[in-house]
Amino acid sequence: MTLPTRPLGSSGLDITTVGFGAWAIGGGGWAFGWGPQDDTDSLAAMHRALELGINWIDTAAVYGLGHSEELVGRLLQELPSRGRPLVFTKCGLVWDERDRMKEARRVLRPDSIRQECEASLRRLGVERIDLYQFHRPDETGTPVEDSWHAMMRLVEEGKVRAAGVSNFDVPLLERCEAIRHVDSLQPPFSLIRREAAAHEIRWCAGHDTGVIVYSPMQAGLTDRAAARRHGLCHRGGMDTRLARRDGGDRRCSHGRAGGRLDRRRDARAHGGGSRRDRRRNHANGRGHGPDAPGGEPRDREALRRASPRSGYISSGAGSPAPRTGSGPASRPDLGVAQSAPRQRSYNNGSIPCLRSAAISSTAPWS
Repeated sequence: MTLPTRPLGSSGLDITTVGFGAWAIGGGGWAFGWGPQDDTDSLAAMHRALELGINWIDTAAVYGLGHSEELVGRLLQELPSRGRPLVFTKCGLVWDERDRMKEARRVLRPDSIRQECEASLRRLGVERIDLYQFHRPDETGTPVEDSWHAMMRLVEEGKVRAAGVSNFDVPLLERCEAIRHVDSLQPPFSLIRREAAAHEIRWCAGHDTGVIVYSPMQAGLTDRAAARRHGLCHRGGMDTRLARRDGGDRRCSHGRAGGRLDRRRDARAHGGGSRRDRRRNHANGRGHGPDAPGGEPRDREALRRASPRSGYISSGAGSPAPRTGSGPASRPDLGVAQSAPRQRSYNNGSIPCLRSAAISSTAPWS
């Protein structure tokens, strides 16, 4: 299967309009993990994504504190050289090896950038990174000019093919561009979160800078219909593991509500409510559900319409076989490809899926 490609700005890279985001396959046990994952399933998902035509994987050193890059490196070892995808990764989030649950610091010192690049090359098992990106702006007081000079030297040395940034605003982009061309930007962008279109993406269109967006489905909030199409809405609801800061997981059902903050509201809509509500209902003989003995029958269809339509719903596009599909279609009228949300893990096993989407630098943002 082949997918349409677009040039990533003037970088010389032609990438498919959908790519594989590798944050979640880093697993749990760190501050921003998405819960435990099965490495075998993660590798199978990446293989399946390549079979479906995807030609790039976006990872980062901090994802799983190096584990995501190691898995991508294992994938590359299993593939013939002609079948290898483009590999994008990031630097600038430095973690504390003594405390894996401590939030990573935003460090873009030149010496740190070089150390991170060497470590990423080693974990990935490659001699050159196709796209190397600053993950977030520095918080240590390092001028971005010094950081970008360090990136430019890595390109000149052949360790990096294209240089990009993530989560940068226009003033930072301007300061980098004055030293060396910014090949790409990776901002958050979705139908819900559209701020980047007004400034950063418009700047990229005017400077021939490619754009890769993350969370195009807003972590699944806009893609429930795709999950239904690909058969991932089970009859009993979706049992999602939400990662805790200690690396464990906490399960909640997404049969009607989706997400921790909506569970109490959804329970009250179904006659459950808070613990105090349940005790009061029990004392009054009302029961705990919408159709419980002693309670007034409720219109299930009305409840369905009133319930939140959120939830971390996965497309089958990046799922291990046999749960596979072609993935959601792109939106050429917007100049942005639709893709599945970042990964959560489900009761039927780990289901890594697609996260990022590519935007042509010539997309009609005006």
